[in-house]
Amino acid sequence: MGKPTGFLEFGRELPSKLDPSVRIQNNKEFVLNDEFGDKIQEQSSRCMDCGVPFCHNACPIGNIIPEFNDAVYRDSWEEAWNILSSTNNFPEFTGRVCPAPCESGCVLGINQDPITICNIEKTIVETAYRNGYAKPKTPRSRTGKTIAIIGSGPAGLSAAEQLNSAGHTVTVFERDEKVGGLLRFGIPDFKLGMDIIDRKIDLMAQAGVKFEVNAHIGVDINAQQLRQEFDVILLTGGSTVPRNLPIPGRELNGVHFAMDFLAQNNRRANDMDLKTAEVHAQNKHVVVIGGGDTGSDCVGTSNRHGAASITQVEIMPLPPEQRPANQPWPSYPMIMKTSTSHEEGCDRYWNILTKEFIDDGNGNVKGLRIADIAWQDAKPGERPNFEEIAGTERIIACDMAFLAMGFLHPEPTGVLAQLDIKLDDHGNVATQNFATSQTGVFAAGDMRTGQSLVVRCINEGRESARSIDNYLMGNSHLEAKANSLMLS
Repeated sequence: MGKPTGFLEFGRELPSKLDPSVRIQNNKEFVLNDEFGDKIQEQSSRCMDCGVPFCHNACPIGNIIPEFNDAVYRDSWEEAWNILSSTNNFPEFTGRVCPAPCESGCVLGINQDPITICNIEKTIVETAYRNGYAKPKTPRSRTGKTIAIIGSGPAGLSAAEQLNSAGHTVTVFERDEKVGGLLRFGIPDFKLGMDIIDRKIDLMAQAGVKFEVNAHIGVDINAQQLRQEFDVILLTGGSTVPRNLPIPGRELNGVHFAMDFLAQNNRRANDMDLKTAEVHAQNKHVVVIGGGDTGSDCVGTSNRHGAASITQVEIMPLPPEQRPANQPWPSYPMIMKTSTSHEEGCDRYWNILTKEFIDDGNGNVKGLRIADIAWQDAKPGERPNFEEIAGTERIIACDMAFLAMGFLHPEPTGVLAQLDIKLDDHGNVATQNFATSQTGVFAAGDMRTGQSLVVRCINEGRESARSIDNYLMGNSHLEAKANSLMLS
């Protein structure tokens, strides 16, 4: 700990952002990190000598947070980068889009505002790229073992980097024309730009990872072919079947799954082929159904399109402003969150039941019938239920709706069917230590666990790489390779 009194001298502070009226004019990042300057040292000095740093426990990948905070305070940026990148393959992603469970576990957060861990992480990354600390993780030798990774989201990419670093020959197959999965086609550019993804992919390619794009395994290429060509297959195709809303009028024009809207906008913002009929929110009365991060992204994107109005509805109750008693520190609290997209303009409502999409007479949606609900207390072991509040039914304007209610499971057809992979009761890939029901076939990420966070998928990729390496080489190989790379 560089400054024992830092947490007493300085309060939590973050870089300023462009005004909402300015930033909605484009799809670029709007956090003014470059203007933050030397304040990053002040912020890192707030990290306490807390004895047991619960931020480690809260971080799904076990980032060594106090140590890189101390290195930043001492202006030792290459050291900070080495510490951060030793546990996190993609801090350039998590520093931008992670909900920061580490900050919820920060000991200082018991009675003060926690450390600005995500912004410190992002600053370390940008400093590393600017100063040339970020380099390809090239192995010293090759094992002769070949691995096919199907899917190029955070789980697939982190596994690819780990396995390549261990000396295996890794090929990543991606069904779209560029690598990144939902990192590229699901998270808006104003949160994670494609250039940030591309510079990391370039480093991985330099290190020897092979990428095959426009390769839809299970559709264009039979998955059994890969079993013949590779020693191991790793499935990281994500949880891509969205939760539907089967109410009257669902089939009307103007009702879309959120990810179709977000993916298309990323293509539009980067001058790529839209591939599907255009979905644009300009001058539309937009209703976003679902209160999570995907719904928030739809709000921000609709604002950038110039929507006439944006309403976000959520069936769950309004979360509390402060950490509730039943979610004590250091657990991740389910509290009210106002994202940067909400700051840009949006009407938000909770305890809302969506009942029917209203037809304009020509097959287009023109309204949404909703009603207020009241949740009932549930008995132990039972799911809570709700009842509609009489007299609250009404119709709100809606000529474009986005369903942002999460994802159910991976697509059961295609690669899973061709490989005859066993699924669990939720429709996810059933595994034991990341191994599927088929010998030599592994799975990781959302395809295995269900919908989760980017940072959890990174951990899934790292742990599955360890399991695959053990399968191919024995228990100590990956650890030995990792240690030799860190010492080199």
